Amino acid sequence: MAEPFKNLLNADCVKDIARDFTRVWPEFPSKKFIATASTGLEALELKDRSRHIAKALGATLPQDVDRAMELAIASLTVTEGSSAFRFMPLSTWLHDVGPTAIEPALRLNRELTKRFTAEFSIRSLITHARARTLKELKVWAKDENAHVRRLVSEGTRPRLPWAERLPELQADPSLALPLLELLKDDESEYVRRSVANHLNDIAKDHPTVVLATARRWLVKATPERRRLVEHGLRTLVKAGNEDALSLLGASGEGLKVSGTVTPAKLTVGSHITVEATVKNGSDALTHVVVEAVVHFKRPKGSSTKKFRLARLDLPAGAKQTVTRRFQMAHRSIRRLHAGEHRVDVQANGRTAKAGSFDLKLT
Repeated sequence: MAEPFKNLLNADCVKDIARDFTRVWPEFPSKKFIATASTGLEALELKDRSRHIAKALGATLPQDVDRAMELAIASLTVTEGSSAFRFMPLSTWLHDVGPTAIEPALRLNRELTKRFTAEFSIRSLITHARARTLKELKVWAKDENAHVRRLVSEGTRPRLPWAERLPELQADPSLALPLLELLKDDESEYVRRSVANHLNDIAKDHPTVVLATARRWLVKATPERRRLVEHGLRTLVKAGNEDALSLLGASGEGLKVSGTVTPAKLTVGSHITVEATVKNGSDALTHVVVEAVVHFKRPKGSSTKKFRLARLDLPAGAKQTVTRRFQMAHRSIRRLHAGEHRVDVQANGRTAKAGSFDLKLT
């Protein structure tokens, strides 16, 4: 089993942070920082460890925030070895104090994202100094460093996982869309993937905006941009949105789907096999997204998870069967529960019951 991430923020990490700051500021109270940051650290989880160390860092850096940030920027240029997770407490500290010193905070975010990530720390600047921050991000969209360009998209995602929401950008996607326009044909897939995820975030609140954007971006689109759009529309496609499916040449019109799931009984760790048969009853070739929909048993009700079975280009009148095996095992994000689990199959939003299986824990 992989070691928990929280263990990367340990006593050695605290010493590495002290070393980095001492190199650029010999007066850094290293002993005080190490003692304060290390006390009680082992009992905490990841985010609490980061906040605990960040608090100790804030107490030992100069109280002149501009000066403290200049030291932080300088410390990043001399770092070597050790885990990049040692920058997480700096990110936490920057998120909290950044709004009090906008300009050095912007510079520190730019340097930090090259070495770790600033997608969380920059969000406080977007909230408290939106116009200035978005203006700077527009400049960063043309930065030579792919990590900086990715931050332009990732840092402004309104629904970024594990991060605070950005309610103003969530309510008005036109604030960030100009940034995505600058990045949609970025040379880095790493950056384009972030743009797609941002587009998918917007789709959850403003599907018509995303559909209009996708329609425009698909005109004379390169294969790379088309993949970006397809990934950005994934939530709408999974929901069977006819406009999204149509844009991708995957209309549900004329499609018939049926399926089965086996075995009928199994224990945790075993596999199920889902089979889906799709027939194209239309008079045109259709791109088909085939998925299995598992309704996981929960102590109260159920939760739904979709799994991709296949993507097909199905000629008019043609029929095709696809199968896939899935292991029913506990995951870090999902614990299994005993009982009946229903399974559906779906093709371009058209859904049919495949059956169910009874899961036992032992």
